[in-house]
Amino acid sequence: MNASEKNQIENIKNFATNVRKNILDMAVCAGASSAHFGGALSITEIISTLFSHQMKIDRKDPKWEERDRFILSKGHACLAYYAALCEVGYISKEELKTFEKNDTNLLGHPVINRNLGIDFSNGSLGMGLSLGIGVAISSKKKKKDFNVYVIIGDGECNEGSVWEAAMAAPNYNLNNLYAIIDKNNFQQTGSNKEIMNVESLKDKWSSFGWHTVELDGHNIQELYNFFENSKQIQKPKALIANTVKGKGFSFSENNNDWHHSVLTKSFFEKALNELNKK
Repeated sequence: MNASEKNQIENIKNFATNVRKNILDMAVCAGASSAHFGGALSITEIISTLFSHQMKIDRKDPKWEERDRFILSKGHACLAYYAALCEVGYISKEELKTFEKNDTNLLGHPVINRNLGIDFSNGSLGMGLSLGIGVAISSKKKKKDFNVYVIIGDGECNEGSVWEAAMAAPNYNLNNLYAIIDKNNFQQTGSNKEIMNVESLKDKWSSFGWHTVELDGHNIQELYNFFENSKQIQKPKALIANTVKGKGFSFSENNNDWHHSVLTKSFFEKALNELNKK
């Protein structure tokens, strides 16, 4: 690893730490409204790698026409999305504290607000990849060179629309499209294996004609290498990211009770102490 790459990796790690802090702040401010805590923490390293390194954005202009587009198909994980938008300067720390409050811009699922860097509304599971395909096609038709990044939940892959979209992307030769599957092995009411076992996601996505890689979704070096090594590949790219739901805090890791829950002051302080020791 050369000095430049080492510095980039360190920057992404610091960004991810700040994203986790922002997630904690928003979740505790939400109070009794509660928050989708676990699924936001499982994508923290992924979204941090995208927003602090991989994606082409203008930190002064969230509506810059040449920007890469991001779609959070698993919209309930918006804590991580808002946290990242804060770190790039689109949302203030003060506005984060309005999460789930009356008249907020930061609802429990993303609602389009391009002034804040939120390009698309999402929440109905299974829709994001189809939306991403349309945006990727538009990039080519307009002769633009922006990429489209879509984060999908592994439980979300129970939706048939995901697989219709998975068939379509290679058919349209969308080499500017990335699908990132957050494989944390849980969905709202239990484990994926118990509810609808999709077996090998890597084999499935590969069979549709995607360039598919499986890796540790919390390992920033592996994420960095994937994005660097896939730039010249002339296929849509699928990343199967093995993650831990609730990653980062002892009480929430692999604990599906934290899919959607209230972060009390005591849990907040415990989490903050654990984060500060790392």
